[in-house]
Amino acid sequence: MLVQDAMSTVVLTVGPAHTLRQAAALMSARRVGAAVVHDPDAGGVGVLTERDILNSVGLGQDPDTEPTHAHTTTDVVFAAPTWTLQEAARAMTRGGFRHLVVLDRGEPVGIVSVRDIIRCWVPAREPAAAL
Repeated sequence: MLVQDAMSTVVLTVGPAHTLRQAAALMSARRVGAAVVHDPDAGGVGVLTERDILNSVGLGQDPDTEPTHAHTTTDVVFAAPTWTLQEAARAMTRGGFRHLVVLDRGEPVGIVSVRDIIRCWVPAREPAAAL
């Protein structure tokens, strides 16, 4: 199975000047764990995850004033839609992250998460194993 079969094609994109609270509200409303941060001035795409927001709040920073760009991962590993799920899982394991932005011809076309991969690998109604 390929990344394009598992990825979410609805990509939440926020700007670098959005606050963490604004990003968190959008992520919560869409029930996603990551947002793509598009910064045209910096010329690139980054990722903001729920963990980035949690770390900021844990440090006592104000989510109403902290901009997303200050917490965005810019050293992003991108996946291609034609990668296998094994390739995506391997990249996530090596990098220690749970989301991959999927690029096609240089444009974000989706995000694939560990949860997406697990859904593909494990049937939704698999019988519970006896303990």
